[in-house]
This record gives sequence, structure tokens and C-alpha cells, in this order.
Amino acid sequence: MYHVTRIDDALAREPDDYRGHSVGFRRQDLIGREYGSHHMTMSVATLDPGGRIDATVHSYEKSLWLLDGELTLTMLGQTLVLRRNDCAVVPVAVAHQLSTADAGARWLEMSAPVRLLLDNRRKDTFFLAGDLAAGQVETVDLRDPRNRNFFRFDDDSMDLGRLSRGSDPTAPEVSASMATALLAYSGISIRMLADQRLNAQLHTMFMVEYAPTAAAHPHDHPFEEAYVFTEGETEAVVEGNRFVLRPGDVLWTGSGCEHAFYNRTDGRTRWIETQAPQPPAQHSYRFSRDWEYLGDRLCAGVRIDPKAAGDE
Repeated sequence: MYHVTRIDDALAREPDDYRGHSVGFRRQDLIGREYGSHHMTMSVATLDPGGRIDATVHSYEKSLWLLDGELTLTMLGQTLVLRRNDCAVVPVAVAHQLSTADAGARWLEMSAPVRLLLDNRRKDTFFLAGDLAAGQVETVDLRDPRNRNFFRFDDDSMDLGRLSRGSDPTAPEVSASMATALLAYSGISIRMLADQRLNAQLHTMFMVEYAPTAAAHPHDHPFEEAYVFTEGETEAVVEGNRFVLRPGDVLWTGSGCEHAFYNRTDGRTRWIETQAPQPPAQHSYRFSRDWEYLGDRLCAGVRIDPKAAGDE
């Protein structure tokens, strides 16, 4: 099962359960239970200048990826201003409050497990009566060891040449470790944004970049994935159907859904990818051609027709 859609701010609406608990808040739900997902909800949210959302507790965890503007998040005694390319993880049952100043804000919101539909007999979102105690307003500081739920993506962090030369002492990644590592293979680069390092337990979020000619051959996973395309032009083949995906396009693939990606252009392509549940330690990928290869070896090239076998 899969779903293809597109970000369209004109389709964003104030959610019914937020009425009376928010000012200037709108959301477009892109992926969720209504589209076949059992594990994730993906949305694009907007908070107008001077907007706010009352203190909230969810029975799911979520991550916020800032697309534009400035969003003030109060959580766990901290108050941080999130800006473009900042990422925050809100753990399950943690009270948090959102507001904006003059700039307003727009962000990608990933929730896991999938949010309940409003007509469900249960609720997964609860609003508190008062404001949360706010700390001193700060920005995301990657070098602060107290930073446990926030990350900032640096565009240069995807540059393999720069990483091979070592760190600039003034750079946020100066304390080099696996937390600052870039995973790169066969023209594909991956930069983790939200995972267990930021206290996410139910999902992951990361940036993906494909160099020209890079390809991921047909495969599937024992978890769901969503892809929000941000740069370039990506060819996707999903269950045998071909799509050309551009910035603003969104693709979701369910568990067991075969998909492949190709960069057939002369420039790089990028997208933000999410997974839920978090991948297992082994067997995250099932490449179709590898199992076809094994089948040929085990059967010595002999194919058994299931229909013929059933007639015997």
C-alpha cells in the first residue's frame, strides 16, 4: 500500500480538537490513518504571527522540522526558538507549548504511532489549563550537553569533502562523534535528525541526498516510511508504478510495499525521510533482486508454477 500527495498550504485547516485551544493554527494532514497508515501521521502545520497553541500532552511522540519562520517551544523547563532546519522531538506524555512572534512559523510534524481519528472513542491529545513555566529563551545549541531533544541541520554537513578535512574549531560539530556522522554509500548520503539520540523511541527522521546516477534498487521494509521531497527531481518506482517527484511532493510506503529511487538528473536530489516504527537491528531491507538471486540458486534456475503444482 502507498499514497502520493502534495503539500498545499491552501488545504490547511484548524483541527477541530484545537478549536478554543489555539490562535492562528492550521494543519494539512498528508499521511495518516485515513490514508492507510497504522504507524505514522505526517502533517505540515502553520502558526500565524502572534499565534499560540495551549499547553498540550499527547499519547504519541512527535518531531518538528522547521520549514520557515520562528517557533517558540516550551518543554521540560526549557524555552527554545526554533528556526529553519531546526528539529525538535517531543516525547510521549511530555507537556509542551508552542507560540510565535512577528515571523510566524511553518513546520513539518511527524507523529508516531498514527494519530487517532477524531471520531474515535479515545483521545490522544489533551490540553492543560494553564501556561507552562518558561525558561530563558534560547536557540538550539548543539554543543550544550543538556541538549537532549533538539538538533540543527547544517547544509554543509552533507559535504563529504568538508567532513574529510576535519572540523572547524568554531563549528557546531566540533565535538566529533557518531552523533555528527554522515552515512554515505554509492552516491547516497544520510544525515540523522531525530532518533534515539534525541529521545525518539517510536520513529526516526533524517535527510537523504542522492548524487547524480545514485539509485536504491527495488526493496521493502518491515516498517512504514514517508518521504517529503525538498530539492531536485527524483524518480520513484512504487509497486511497479513510476512517479517523478519534485519539491513539495510527499510519498508514503506501507510495510512490505516495494519501492525504488533513482536520480537520473545532473544535480543532487534531497528529501526528508521518516520511519515508524524504528527499524530493527537486522533485516531492515529486503531487496527484491537479492531474493530472486537466491531463488535461482536454490532452485537451480527451475521455476515452479504454483498453479501447476496445485493441479496435482
